[in-house]
Amino acid sequence: MPRRNPLRGSERSVFLNIPYDAGFQKLYLAYIAGISAFGLVPRATLEIPTSERRLDRIIDLIDECAYSIHDLSRVQLDRRAPRTPRFNMPFELGLAVARNKSRGRQRWYVCESLRRRVNKSLSDLDGTEVHIHEGRLLGLFAVLGDIFVRRRRQPSVQQMYAIYRAVSGNLPTMLRAAGTRDPYRSRVFRDLVLAARTEQLKLIR
Repeated sequence: MPRRNPLRGSERSVFLNIPYDAGFQKLYLAYIAGISAFGLVPRATLEIPTSERRLDRIIDLIDECAYSIHDLSRVQLDRRAPRTPRFNMPFELGLAVARNKSRGRQRWYVCESLRRRVNKSLSDLDGTEVHIHEGRLLGLFAVLGDIFVRRRRQPSVQQMYAIYRAVSGNLPTMLRAAGTRDPYRSRVFRDLVLAARTEQLKLIR
């Protein structure tokens, strides 16, 4: 019988729907660290091979997860021509909501950096709690504590930050090993998740 990957299992998996840009890198690492601190496993579209039909695989990935977190911080126009807003995050949120309605399994959460902006950018979410992290690491860790308050394991903000610092410190080595400067590559994401898992296990010894 093949050995089961300890970083897989739908009951512990969290679909992470975030922007992949340089300005979001610290929060990207913080999401990985914070989610891992709860004994959960971050999953992302970064895992999807470029040879696969992307939309089908995104839907499969959402279905494989018990939770999904959707960060709608990037609704402004980008700086490169043609200047365009980011549609991937709200689109994937819509997929998660639709799958939840049809299958009734996944719990989904919305995060933002600015209060009340979602009321303007996505008014269909009126009545849905939006978790505001203000673009700050400690704010994000506090938000994750609210989202996963029912989990048996309850790490402190300080413990989440400790995992973040360890993972962030190891990032340059991971980038060199992967031969890239881009932290949003598939291999780097995998290595970050594994490193965060290792740090989380140290906390519960």
